[in-house]
Amino acid sequence: MRDNNTGVSILEMAFTDCVKPTELSADKKGMKKKNWRHRIRFLLKTNSSQSVLHLMKNRPYRPSVDDVNQWTQSLDKLLSHKYGKAAFRIFLKSEFCEENIEFWTACEDFKTLTLQKDLVSKANSIYEEFIQSEAAKEINLDFHTKNAIIQSLHAPTATSFQAAQKKVYSLMENNSYPRFIHSDLYKELYTLARGEGKHIKS
Repeated sequence: MRDNNTGVSILEMAFTDCVKPTELSADKKGMKKKNWRHRIRFLLKTNSSQSVLHLMKNRPYRPSVDDVNQWTQSLDKLLSHKYGKAAFRIFLKSEFCEENIEFWTACEDFKTLTLQKDLVSKANSIYEEFIQSEAAKEINLDFHTKNAIIQSLHAPTATSFQAAQKKVYSLMENNSYPRFIHSDLYKELYTLARGEGKHIKS
């Protein structure tokens, strides 16, 4: 199934990581093909995880049974798999806490930067999006951790968000991750993977 305006499959939009939110009005006006990634927010606002799964059934690629089984071993295993990470993000959105994985991902990107000017720019962007009071995607941090980040903004290093990232990771690992593994979404993914495996063997 493809979006008539972009020519891009709905599933490809659904499983694109780290896209920024867009206004509903912008979607109504239509977007150019190069901006198709921005449409994911609108898609996920109007489709449940189950309807996304329905679309997945017609795709030629799916995670293998081994992949899906590995996701139950640890949150690290889940996040290291592109498909698993995307599925987990959809699940977090259903729980209204997708800002956690978005912050974690932003921190992973931040740690890859080497130029000081890039560190400063990205650090301030992360702060404005996730840390400052009443930020659009504000995450739950204690005063000490938040204050340490604020103090580092003038000269950030690769470890500036390390403590905050660990706290958010722990929150996902101890709360959302176990619920995801026992969710209908995960069970459906496992069922689809098993079905694909049987199809390949036959």
